[in-house]
Amino acid sequence: MHQQKRQPELVEGNLPVFVFPTELIFYADDQSTHKQVLTLYNPYEFALKFKVLCTTPNKYVVVDAAGAVKPQCCVDIVIRHRDVRSCHYGVIDKFRLQVSEQSQRKALGRKEVVATLLPSAKEQQKEEEEKRIKEHLTESLFFEQSFQPENRAVSSGPSLLTVFLGVVCIAALMLPTLGDVESLVPLYLHLSVNQKLVAAYILGLITMAILRT
Repeated sequence: MHQQKRQPELVEGNLPVFVFPTELIFYADDQSTHKQVLTLYNPYEFALKFKVLCTTPNKYVVVDAAGAVKPQCCVDIVIRHRDVRSCHYGVIDKFRLQVSEQSQRKALGRKEVVATLLPSAKEQQKEEEEKRIKEHLTESLFFEQSFQPENRAVSSGPSLLTVFLGVVCIAALMLPTLGDVESLVPLYLHLSVNQKLVAAYILGLITMAILRT
């Protein structure tokens, strides 16, 4: 015997409501932003009826504040800001979208959307850019302070190997050159001109390295 499929009973207020965007930002100096569009989605297999409420209805005009959405469809809700004044800058208003089945009155779900009026889009972008720069500088300062003690420890002075090489080069330059017959130093310690040039070059590099530290 074929059993009829029953739709599960919906609990009041627990039905997820899908609305985009979840935040409306109006800019006083940009008239194109004075009109915003909310899109209400119905992913369910039954039709929904909706109603739009507002905490400050005198500041906004909601086109089609109530209506219905077919199953697996969406509907656009146009909201216009009609009271653009400086006294409203930064004030957060709220819209509430309530949905229910067409055959019932109880609200199955609700979703809140915040709305804010700002003086200028350029000022907002400038503030966000300044905030990003401050965050970047803070991170850079943190890393610099974190690695600074280690760098100081490494660059506190020349290493023993550097000093030893410098002494060797100085000693090599003080030895006699090949062909100097009047020297009392043994012949195997006499260096050629090229060997002394190499020693002088290495000594110069060592001196520059020590001065940088």
